[in-house]
Amino acid sequence: MMNESDDRQTAQSDIRCIIFDCDGTLVDSETLCNQALVNVFNRFGAQLSLEECLRHFQGGKLTDILTETRVRAGIRVSVDTLEPLYRAECRRLFEQGLSPIPGVPELLATLDARGCEMCIASNAPVSKIEHTLSLTRLLPYFDGKLFSGFEASSWKPEPDILHFAAMHMGMTLAECVFVDDTPKGVQAGISAGIRTFHFAANPYSRAIVHPQVTTLTAMPQLLDYLSLPAG
Repeated sequence: MMNESDDRQTAQSDIRCIIFDCDGTLVDSETLCNQALVNVFNRFGAQLSLEECLRHFQGGKLTDILTETRVRAGIRVSVDTLEPLYRAECRRLFEQGLSPIPGVPELLATLDARGCEMCIASNAPVSKIEHTLSLTRLLPYFDGKLFSGFEASSWKPEPDILHFAAMHMGMTLAECVFVDDTPKGVQAGISAGIRTFHFAANPYSRAIVHPQVTTLTAMPQLLDYLSLPAG
């Protein structure tokens, strides 16, 4: 298996498009999302802590996250009741203090200047992705290039959303790389056969060792693995 220095020396020169996850990859939302879980579940008598939620968080479809958290918290409130409360609480917390992941605005500006296509592949609804990127002033980079599991009728860890995004961008998966911060997102990349970057800056991130996966601890490191023309 290549070490990091070897991997950087073989930076790919045939990449035309970067497919990004959104929450936790471009925007610093995972702590806020998990705080929303704590706030909503504790309304119904659960005793969740933020640390516990962060330790268990692996991404995936929201209904699965709510179902797993409900089992862990030992409450019987339906997911149909929890989901709108959770989305409303996320929106409230986002509007109070959502920010980009450090280095992301500069990274996107560099990729844009070098003519690299970029898009989003997220499990979230398009309306939520738009709101999140608008709050962090990143939306102009992705205008018309937001792809949701709800549109693909499939959610990570299934790979379909990545095929869906690449198809709509007019690219093959061989011309793309994918960046995600969650184990389920990375699994989607592995299953799609696309080179995948695991953004693992969270202290609770689990190491993922796979020949198709490269770990990033800061988003600007992505540039070290891509051979792109100078702006």
